[in-house]
Amino acid sequence: MSTDKTQIPAEYKSWRKSDTTWTLGLFGTAIGAGVLFFPIRAGYGGLIPILIMLVLAYPIAFLCHRALARLCLSGKNPSGDITETVEEHFGKGGGVVITFLYFFAICPLLWIYGVTITNTFMAFWEQQLGMMPLNRGVVALILLLAMAVIIYFGKDLMVRVMSYLVFPFIASLVLLSLALIPYWNTAVFESVNADSFQLFGHSGILVTVWLGISIMVFSFNFSPIVSSFVVSKREEYEAACGKDFTEQKVNKIISRAGLLMVGVVMFFAFSCLFALSPANMAEAKEMNVPVLTYLAYHFNNVGGANGTLATILVWAAPIIALVAIFKSFFGHYLGTLEGMNGLLLKFAFGGDKNKVSVGKLNLISMVFIMGSTWFIAYINPNILDLIEAMGAPIIASLLCLLPMYAVNRVPALSKYKGQASNYFVTIIGLLTIGNIVFKLFV
Repeated sequence: MSTDKTQIPAEYKSWRKSDTTWTLGLFGTAIGAGVLFFPIRAGYGGLIPILIMLVLAYPIAFLCHRALARLCLSGKNPSGDITETVEEHFGKGGGVVITFLYFFAICPLLWIYGVTITNTFMAFWEQQLGMMPLNRGVVALILLLAMAVIIYFGKDLMVRVMSYLVFPFIASLVLLSLALIPYWNTAVFESVNADSFQLFGHSGILVTVWLGISIMVFSFNFSPIVSSFVVSKREEYEAACGKDFTEQKVNKIISRAGLLMVGVVMFFAFSCLFALSPANMAEAKEMNVPVLTYLAYHFNNVGGANGTLATILVWAAPIIALVAIFKSFFGHYLGTLEGMNGLLLKFAFGGDKNKVSVGKLNLISMVFIMGSTWFIAYINPNILDLIEAMGAPIIASLLCLLPMYAVNRVPALSKYKGQASNYFVTIIGLLTIGNIVFKLFV
């Protein structure tokens, strides 16, 4: 059906409640614990790189997710998810590849959150509560076992609780950004000198922005929900309004979600940077904690805590951080479990669901997932390095490179060939994956 406005049923022409719901859903999916690391990487290089990142933020958020949505829209079955669509275009081997990518795009995020929650809790225990240091391995084990019990026995309740926490968390970020305004200072501007305009070198603008792109891909990522989102919109619009109109609606929703996301995250990042300094961000990276934990440390120990507001920040920041990490951990655990179960069924049980019960499959997957997460949390790798070397590159392969490969190989996507946005998305994907080489050899 044509997308001529005169042929679109009247009830579909305007912006609908379901469109708003999905806009907020995409927005809420992306705004999680990853946002707490973006200010550190963005502010680490000073004012010039973060201004460049500000310019790049919306194109990365919108164009990369639009590319993935186009791939999801290209399938013949309006109710088919991304796995079915990829199998349609590339055969069953493509479905296996997607299963691998899906699992390895999400599992490292759990490792990152395992490290983060351990460090955040230990910093809260020692700095805010003033207690004696605890054994890292024991703390990580207790925290992960507690979450495992909640997940195993109360998954449905957990999903409901986490969905309720999304928007209070976003509101907390906005309020905290506003609360930091009285503490803004000129340190970031004073750090601008001739060296700040150096393009090359380990701390040059190009390398800093390059590494910043990875953390943006990580922080602005709602790719796990794009397939479900596209299926929902196709079932709602396609039969009555046609595929072109459905794509236009999908693009508008992604665009508005991207604007909301970039607005909140960049305001938060700039507010943190203006309240601290590039040197503080470097210290936060060394401490291996999210920016909220560092804010609590800074106001508690560096003489910045003057008045009621600063006292609230000292206590509120780590609590908000813990809630964000728990929310992200639970949400990503479900995706990791789904991917791990799929891999076990394909390769350990020959694809026969009758060979193993769902409960046993979940238990085997949980032992592997939680065991590997505990090990990573215990050895305590640098979180930003882990994001840049593992989390972001695998996300980029699914979010950027797979759709661009499909554009050049799939007839249903051939109409998008040669678009300038394709080159942008491809470059972002390659730069993000290139971080692996940077971390190995630089």
